Amino acid sequence: METEVKLTKLANCAGCGAKVGAGTLAKLLGDFPPEADPNLLVGFDHADDASVYRVTDTLALVQTLDFFPPIADDPYTYGRIAAANALSDVYAMGGTPKLAQNILAIPEDMPGEVVKEILRGGFDAAREAGALITGGHSIFDEEPKYGMCVTGFVHPDRILTNAGAKAGDVLFLTKPLGCGVVTTAAKAGRCPEESLKAAVESMTRLNKYAAEVMADFRAHACTDVTGFSLMGHALEMAEASGAALEFSASAIPLLPGALELARQGLLPGGMVRNRAFAEAYVEAEGLEQAFADLLFDPQTSGGLLVAMDPADADAFEAALKEKAPLARRVGFVREASLGKIAVLA
Repeated sequence: METEVKLTKLANCAGCGAKVGAGTLAKLLGDFPPEADPNLLVGFDHADDASVYRVTDTLALVQTLDFFPPIADDPYTYGRIAAANALSDVYAMGGTPKLAQNILAIPEDMPGEVVKEILRGGFDAAREAGALITGGHSIFDEEPKYGMCVTGFVHPDRILTNAGAKAGDVLFLTKPLGCGVVTTAAKAGRCPEESLKAAVESMTRLNKYAAEVMADFRAHACTDVTGFSLMGHALEMAEASGAALEFSASAIPLLPGALELARQGLLPGGMVRNRAFAEAYVEAEGLEQAFADLLFDPQTSGGLLVAMDPADADAFEAALKEKAPLARRVGFVREASLGKIAVLA
């Protein structure tokens, strides 16, 4: 949609780069005791992507919400990315999205057709996921924000968390890194068209398709890579699983042009918060500084990080080529005594 409204100019931060840092969140939540309910199968104690509550022996609810300021100037694209990002948490838990409600904050003077396009982008993403939008809540705010509260279903025996990775598992990443750097460059008017197009295509693509492939194999752990960066979410998986993760730098996929933009210093503010949270646990010697920066780049609607049973790794990789062609095998899970995270040049 062609519009004079430049949505990204109305926001201080873009997309998941606006998230409160993981370290700050840990301090804020540290004094709250975990919820005690035998049917609460997944809470907030391991920083998982969503909560899971058992309803029957064969049915559990997956609950999540996510919203953020504009990451694209086109309102339809913004709405679609925000919805894809919210839906992703359900896929990361092994679930299927079923119900969604809009979360919307808009300036009072925002044109109605712009608001409608944001909502239409979210509607189309939810429809592609097979989820029903059943309402929501809206307020006036000087800075636009949009997202969704999503409810999904999962069998209690099929739940995936970030806590199940086992030594020997093969790590897969289903989308390339770099959208934080690319969108920062776009906001500054310094992003090549090819790079921005690739970033938008990645962010609007649902993790539904990678999750459908994953369901046919023995995944031991999963999380989606969003605002806390690959290293931040990997650290959460390592700590929750009592394991160490080892990545091959050359195997980690990057968006076209992202490395060059990082070399130019076009780095989002969220990268600083991610470094503060995770860098002390990451061994990454011998890497170019710009590449190391991308490891801490806050992603929006990023890919799934999957710890797959090594016996299924080859078949999983082959099956991903059709439904998630940008997915890559990126590393291994090791014994915890080796440290938390290593990125090998």
